[in-house]
Amino acid sequence: MSEDSFAADYEAARARFGAGEYAAAAPLFAALVDRSVLEPPLHGTTELRLYLARSYYHSAQLARAEEILRAMLVDNPDDHYALLVLGRTLQRQSRHEEARPHLAMAKLLGGYDIDGPEFPDS
Repeated sequence: MSEDSFAADYEAARARFGAGEYAAAAPLFAALVDRSVLEPPLHGTTELRLYLARSYYHSAQLARAEEILRAMLVDNPDDHYALLVLGRTLQRQSRHEEARPHLAMAKLLGGYDIDGPEFPDS
């Protein structure tokens, strides 16, 4: 595959995501993540994995989103946006106590306003 092909596939995946076609975007981003590891020149996967996780999140594939986000946080535990999306993913699964530390770190590191009805008190 050529660099042009990768770029075209990336834009196609982003177009699906931008159109709200998250379930259709997810396998496109998954393929790009796989390709970015194998094809020279090597591409960083952070942005691709975040798009993949968000595609999973928005298409209610929450276990998949959680898996990607947890892997991202192993590589970069200070990624405030990954922490935020992981916290929201856990909340959507009614795992509020598990979400709390991730959301607290996202708030601390990224300045997100996380207080409110979606973040219940203990």
